[in-house]
Amino acid sequence: MGSLKGRDFLKLLDYTPEEIEQLLSVAIGLKKKKHNGEPHRYLEGKQIAIIFEKDSTRTRCAFEVGAKDLGMEVTYLGPTGSQLGKKETIADTARVLASMYDGIEYRGFEQSIVQELADYSKVPVWNGLTNEFHPTQMLADVMTIKEEFGDLKGRKLVFCGDARNNVGNSLMVVCSKLGMHFTCCAPRELFPDKALVEDCVDICAETGGTITLTEDIMEGTKDADAIYTDVWVSMGEPMELWQERINLLQPYQVNMEVMNNAKPNAIFLHCLPSFHNIGTTIGKDIYDKFGLKEMEVTDEVFESSHSRVFEEAENRLHTIKAVMLETLR
Repeated sequence: MGSLKGRDFLKLLDYTPEEIEQLLSVAIGLKKKKHNGEPHRYLEGKQIAIIFEKDSTRTRCAFEVGAKDLGMEVTYLGPTGSQLGKKETIADTARVLASMYDGIEYRGFEQSIVQELADYSKVPVWNGLTNEFHPTQMLADVMTIKEEFGDLKGRKLVFCGDARNNVGNSLMVVCSKLGMHFTCCAPRELFPDKALVEDCVDICAETGGTITLTEDIMEGTKDADAIYTDVWVSMGEPMELWQERINLLQPYQVNMEVMNNAKPNAIFLHCLPSFHNIGTTIGKDIYDKFGLKEMEVTDEVFESSHSRVFEEAENRLHTIKAVMLETLR
């Protein structure tokens, strides 16, 4: 395996298929060690800073637990925990943190912010989520598919929903990199960015993958190996968008009819959190306002034998550990 030491992890467009496979292989090995109770404190004595301008469950926990598993100490900087972009420029913050820490994670807004952090940092910077890309989530997603089927190349993954968001963008990228067949099922106005589609089509020409965009959910999900969806309104977007998104995306809800249209052994994936019932304050609010008990996925699918959402969530830990380990050791 090649060395990734010192590399930033900002988007998967920056990584070759071989490097992505390398990270997956390391993650699978680290998962075995974790499950077997084998110590793997390979980064003893190192320290990292994790910056969260957007709240998080899985990403924060994965970075904190993963760092400690690897022997590192962690400093968490929440939405009000630093002067980033307020009293101190991004460039200055990057240089200050890089003088004290061995790695920096950023979860927040524009991709340009994490890019600027990387430009001015002498230590690796990792993207925990931006408006445009969510690369650590993608590693967990394809790791889950690989564990399920044993391979990735030639597998068909279908995304149902707003494919312009960071998850839709990143799924299209990772599928094209790994020679998978990516299908987007969405209304035309929510198709991915045209320039990014063209970039991914070019990558597919080398890897054997394909990109398909369709407004027909039954045509798109036919013979799928994995069906993926995400919330209809992303973090940071105003609540006023709900009515518009419900009108656009209700026909693209993942229900059992959709799952049964895929291969018999198809799996269901979701980056979480999910509005599959009214057990959350937002879910209850949506029910009160719009009468919907389920949104992007039905509870029947979410709790079915097809669902791998909690295996996928656990894999956030192992893949994030792999990124930190490979870029720091």
